[in-house]
Amino acid sequence: MLTSVRMHDIATNIESVRRRITVAAEDAGRAASDIALLAVSKRVDQERIEAALGCGIEALGENRVQEAEVKIPLISGPAQWHFIGPLQSNKARRAGALFDTIHSVDRDSLISRLAAAPRREGRILGIYVQVAAAALVEPTRIVEATLSLCRQVETTDALRLDGLMTMAPYDPDPEAARPTFQGLSWLRDRIQEEGEFTTPLGLSMGMTGDFEVAIQEGATIVRVGTAIFGPRQPR
Repeated sequence: MLTSVRMHDIATNIESVRRRITVAAEDAGRAASDIALLAVSKRVDQERIEAALGCGIEALGENRVQEAEVKIPLISGPAQWHFIGPLQSNKARRAGALFDTIHSVDRDSLISRLAAAPRREGRILGIYVQVAAAALVEPTRIVEATLSLCRQVETTDALRLDGLMTMAPYDPDPEAARPTFQGLSWLRDRIQEEGEFTTPLGLSMGMTGDFEVAIQEGATIVRVGTAIFGPRQPR
């Protein structure tokens, strides 16, 4: 059981993160309500997750299918579950059955496997097409390849294209991530225009160390773990 002190810490952390989101959004002339907060719960125990849900967190992110298979059934509070880690083809069907959204679709073989995954009747799986940070150095070169993946997602009735995702290389200076986020934002705009998608495409980018910069560059969902839950349990 969490002590009242630890529960207070999580509530305080969430309030701090939401305040930072609001400030970053206002600095960029955006509404904070346009940015979703995804609490990254990998290697976080059940009690801390339940506490976060009790403080208004609605979406949780995991990066290992095996861990999620054990954890998700234990969580009593309602939550949207997002898969944010690298996804192996042989685990795609399991991930598609467990999660509400997948952020790491980077090849066409995953699309067909996720589309075929068993799920509750009427449930559509949200998809973010992942773009490597290295490719965003010159995003003009990957427009066609990224557009092709997006169109493949759109052709399936079981999947919904939510947008693009990237991870900036780690750097203690948040500003170092800005070119990566600018590249993904530019790529999203090109994909939106050339693909003639009727639904606006989002941008999943930004983590604890750089999410304010990501918001300034157009992020619509930020993935924040340590700033909410504190240090993770060792593997």
